[in-house]
Amino acid sequence: MEQYAIEMKGITKTFGKVIANHDVNLQLRKGEILALLGENGSGKTTLMNMLSGIYFPDHGSIKVNGTEVSIQSPKDAFDHGIGMIHQHFKLVDVLTAAENIVLGLKGGITIDRKSTNKKVKELGDKYGFDVDPAKKIYNMAVSEKQTVEILKVLYRGAEILILDEPTAVLTPQEVDKLFAVLRNMKEDGKSIIIITHKLHEVLSISDRVAILRKGEYIGTIETATANQSTLTEMMVGHAISLEIKHPEVEQGPEMLRVHDLTCLNSEKVKALDGVNFSAFGGEVLGIAGIAGSGQKELCEAIAGLYPITGGTVLFRQKKDGVEVMENIGGQDAQNIHKKGVSYVPMAFVPEDRLGMGLVASMDMVDNVMLRSYKDNKGFFVDRKPPKELSEKLIKDLEIVTPGVSTPVRRLSGGNVQKVLLGREISFGPDVLVVSYPVRGLDINSSYKIYDLLNEQKKKGVAVIFVGEDLDVLLEISDRILVMCGGKVSGIVNAKETTKEELGLYMIKVGGGKEEIA
Repeated sequence: MEQYAIEMKGITKTFGKVIANHDVNLQLRKGEILALLGENGSGKTTLMNMLSGIYFPDHGSIKVNGTEVSIQSPKDAFDHGIGMIHQHFKLVDVLTAAENIVLGLKGGITIDRKSTNKKVKELGDKYGFDVDPAKKIYNMAVSEKQTVEILKVLYRGAEILILDEPTAVLTPQEVDKLFAVLRNMKEDGKSIIIITHKLHEVLSISDRVAILRKGEYIGTIETATANQSTLTEMMVGHAISLEIKHPEVEQGPEMLRVHDLTCLNSEKVKALDGVNFSAFGGEVLGIAGIAGSGQKELCEAIAGLYPITGGTVLFRQKKDGVEVMENIGGQDAQNIHKKGVSYVPMAFVPEDRLGMGLVASMDMVDNVMLRSYKDNKGFFVDRKPPKELSEKLIKDLEIVTPGVSTPVRRLSGGNVQKVLLGREISFGPDVLVVSYPVRGLDINSSYKIYDLLNEQKKKGVAVIFVGEDLDVLLEISDRILVMCGGKVSGIVNAKETTKEELGLYMIKVGGGKEEIA
């Protein structure tokens, strides 16, 4: 009888009336990489949180190396050799890599930094990590921070590792390096569970794939016998097309022109440094870059939410029947919105849906009304139009909600994104800026968002799409602007470039080429 590193049987977890996991069975073999797939809300993270000690199951049992155990805290999980690397890193920025790795372990008041650095370096070299133990976290790239997180659990003796969306913000080259390390760890006898929405990565790195659907276990299949279509059908319950549509639209006029845009962050360091580009009607301009390369600041500066110190942001507007490019750089969002009402409307969908985009405690009607309530005359707000618009969005975008009076915080991530995007496009923008619109969404919700963006493109809207999945950017974009260190590294034709070329642009201005396409 085969002995598993992990065996979960009949796991059930509920939160009030919500059943997150129901009678789930999962087995992880020793020395294998198991991919865990499922749509948003399928219970993947909840299941792994029970394995890592964050939650405790209502029913069911967990065996580690054939022995039934009770995991009631992350410490219990570590004691059983289980470590989880979360999507959002839990590091102290002002400490070094080595200091973060040993933080919380038993010891004296002081640490022997030389000895600790040596041990961390040796551990990194063993598996192929490129790590500087003495480097401060705030000086690290995203991939380096992830390396520290992985080494942190390995240093504590973890034999079973759980990685939640580990490639979400990595370049293709960094993904290749990570996968090489994971294979080295597998050869060393480590057992690994990887959660990801990227099917091509699942097929590339895993030995088997376990699928959850609506909190229930569907099955586990050998990766060698799977393809993207079969995995998608198991996740969703029916076959769906995996092709992102790319409608051919004649390029329209220049809608937005950004010239020599410069912004400083809170530490007076350039977050944007001399950014130049144009966006045209009837195109999707993709924006790629490693996290923290200036994408967030660029979107917010265009929307009037981030102060600029130099350069111009010009929109196409009509004045006295003549179309002109007018500078709105340096003006706040309210002034830009006022200009948009009578000239060029602009819509902005931020990456922080419930922080910047919507108010979590408010219902759909009130959130829709946030976009237009200042247009009302008098003391009272007419709720009828936003209610009708909310009901139309529910029907047109297939938003799953008990009703327009339900607080948006109770909706799934995909439905929250549909509410936000639907509200913005309902006002007929000429420029639509969307930042990571499908981050964390399941495949069904993601493709619905792609369709919405393509519909705007066909209407002649200039769509600016900030994304992290290079495969998606290549499929949906007409041109791709790549950022590196707050600068424009390159602007390329999506049909004529590759992921590898984009990856080079993401880590070096110019991508090693003399000319930018």
